[in-house]
Amino acid sequence: MERLNVNLGKVKLDNPIIPASGTFGFGYEFTQFYDINILGSISIKGTTKDARFGNELPRIAECESGMINAVGLQNPGIDKVVNVELVKLKQVYNKQVISNISGFSLDEYVYCTKIMDKNDMVSILEINISCPNVKHGGMSFGTSSESAYEITKAVKAVTSKPVFIKLSPNVTDIVSIAKACEDAGADGISMINTLLGSRFDLKTGKPIIANAMGGFSGSAILPVALRMVYQVAQSVNIPVIGIGGISCASDVIEMMSAGASAVQIGAENLRNPYVCKEIIDDLPKLMDELNIKNLKDIIGRSFK
Repeated sequence: MERLNVNLGKVKLDNPIIPASGTFGFGYEFTQFYDINILGSISIKGTTKDARFGNELPRIAECESGMINAVGLQNPGIDKVVNVELVKLKQVYNKQVISNISGFSLDEYVYCTKIMDKNDMVSILEINISCPNVKHGGMSFGTSSESAYEITKAVKAVTSKPVFIKLSPNVTDIVSIAKACEDAGADGISMINTLLGSRFDLKTGKPIIANAMGGFSGSAILPVALRMVYQVAQSVNIPVIGIGGISCASDVIEMMSAGASAVQIGAENLRNPYVCKEIIDDLPKLMDELNIKNLKDIIGRSFK
């Protein structure tokens, strides 16, 4: 349905619905629920150079309108992602994906970028400089304009694929960081990652998760994500993928009105594995109700 088509720079998507990294595995796991080829794209599980088990257990704490996780970038490492996971996905998915890359040093980001640059199944590289559930590494790159500029410049130098930088909301001035990424050559921005949060056991008084703090996500963070996307989208000249608290078609319309060219669905996939399909099905009906002819027409209408 062409009225749902959107563009992320030179990358065209059938619709703006993308499962967010870390909430959809490597994609093929969800074929038990529906035909994943209906998706605009998939942001696959965050990938590091070496295999990672992740943080100590327990890693999850439930919240009234969301969840806190401190998984710690558990993944099999980039070699297995390329040679096993993406091979499995290609058997059931006929579109390109977004490769989410994380790292603990500049060299690791560059190493993983070089490998994914050669993979024909990858259309966009999403560089995660913002993951708050790892005690060292990625977080530091996303909390200053200088570091964000440095890592963007480094990965852009070794790839011909579009680079989207995934930003942390746990900063005082996200606009300046987004601008630094744009100045360094970023082709787009993904935002926001999770907020830092904690929960405590009423009986012991101790943190529920072993890491004490983790990434807070879910419907509760939607207003924060909308505010930050609104601020950044009108301050840069590159597309923004809106992430944070989206759980229904109306949230998508709101996020695109705030300036997002596409959206990623995160925590809601864990609560309702059918949510992306439901949103894709519901969007045309909601667009008819709101007299929206094409989704492209509403991108950033809040400030245009």
